[in-house]
Amino acid sequence: MKILFLTPYPYNKAPSQRLKFEQYYPHFVQEGFEIHKSAFVSNNFWDIIYKKGYFFKKTFYSITGYLRRITVLFSVPKYDVVYIHLWVTPFGPPIFEWLVRKLAKKVIYDIDDLIYISYEKGILKLLKGKTKPLYLIRHSDHVITCTPYLDEFVRKYNSNTTDISSTINSDTYRPVNEYSNQERLTIGWSGSHSTSRFLYLLTDILKEIYKEIPFKLLVMGDANFNIQGLEVEAVEWTDGGEIPTLQKMDIGLYPLPLNDKWVLGKSGLKALQYMMLGIPVVATAIGANFRVIEDNVSGFLVTTQEEWKEKLILLLKDAELRAKIGRMARKKAETEFSIKETAPVYISILHKITS
Repeated sequence: MKILFLTPYPYNKAPSQRLKFEQYYPHFVQEGFEIHKSAFVSNNFWDIIYKKGYFFKKTFYSITGYLRRITVLFSVPKYDVVYIHLWVTPFGPPIFEWLVRKLAKKVIYDIDDLIYISYEKGILKLLKGKTKPLYLIRHSDHVITCTPYLDEFVRKYNSNTTDISSTINSDTYRPVNEYSNQERLTIGWSGSHSTSRFLYLLTDILKEIYKEIPFKLLVMGDANFNIQGLEVEAVEWTDGGEIPTLQKMDIGLYPLPLNDKWVLGKSGLKALQYMMLGIPVVATAIGANFRVIEDNVSGFLVTTQEEWKEKLILLLKDAELRAKIGRMARKKAETEFSIKETAPVYISILHKITS
């Protein structure tokens, strides 16, 4: 059985791919499936895609991405399954998506976040490719979602859907924290340039806490992040540096806006990364976070600025509480959100649609 993965981004780069289906490639191969990959964004494009400027390079790499998609269309019929993540091409109406559906024997669509939400109308909505997700939802043989809210939405158009959360490799994510207050503690956040704006929501709270209990703020994923008046260490994400950087954190932050419907598509990935490493997390009480975190047991769910301050100060002062919450967090992540637990779900879907 041959599977073609049509992805937006290169292998092992984007969290929506590497912490979802990409980490199951060895399991698919072991089950007898032959894996083939085709990304729209090249490695060179990935290096600049979120940086300002580079207009001509980005235009050139986008054109070459479309050329690769045209080329791959000729090979689509030879695969038993085509697995599409987000879209086949980023812009315009779902022409390439329609072509793949016509040529493919079976299609699995993997949707992450509420990417179908559009604040534009008419031609602008069409140009931005916002009609692609709905087309793929309707016409795929199976749809894989990542949150209960998203799964409920998809079921309006396609009954063949499975809600699979982002998952973590419990063998590589190993806790090392000693839960000690002997040195200045590190409060951490992991994300990207596009999501670091959510961390700025805590600017005033973090400044208030810093005056009472000095700490280091460690930010991974946006090297330009800074809050005046705090000790901030901001670093870019790297494959080899991801886990060692996360392991430096004593407390993990996962703030999200309460008035933005888009966050209902977030799977709680940041929280899961902290939790698998035994790091106590404080997160906004919204969406899939209720599934990931058991409040006051494996982490804290908060809504108000006062609650953020209260829980963070509590964790900063109490090493034993950090240890208790951290160990319960690891247990929950390991038993419910590890790749060992979820691999059979992916494999059963592949067998079902190819039988």
